[in-house]
Amino acid sequence: MLILDIFILSCFISFFAIWNVTPVLHSPLMSVTNAISGIIIIGALELLQNELPPLAEKITYISIFFASINIFGGFFISIKMLNLFKPKDKNK
Repeated sequence: MLILDIFILSCFISFFAIWNVTPVLHSPLMSVTNAISGIIIIGALELLQNELPPLAEKITYISIFFASINIFGGFFISIKMLNLFKPKDKNK
């Protein structure tokens, strides 16, 4: 029950922390969420080395999947945002 309480509390804190971020800070915030997703993947891989109940093992694999989507999606969006700041070719 303690783990569920920590999860719910972290969801509320994260929601209110991200909701109040100004648009200028969204790119650095996205970098931080990519780092957090990397930590989630490392923790999930460490957890998979232990003997787990079948449901916990499935949830761990699902968390790895969603964290991977977040990381690759974040890199994709970051590349698109960085391309917006490249100078336009005036010869065309």
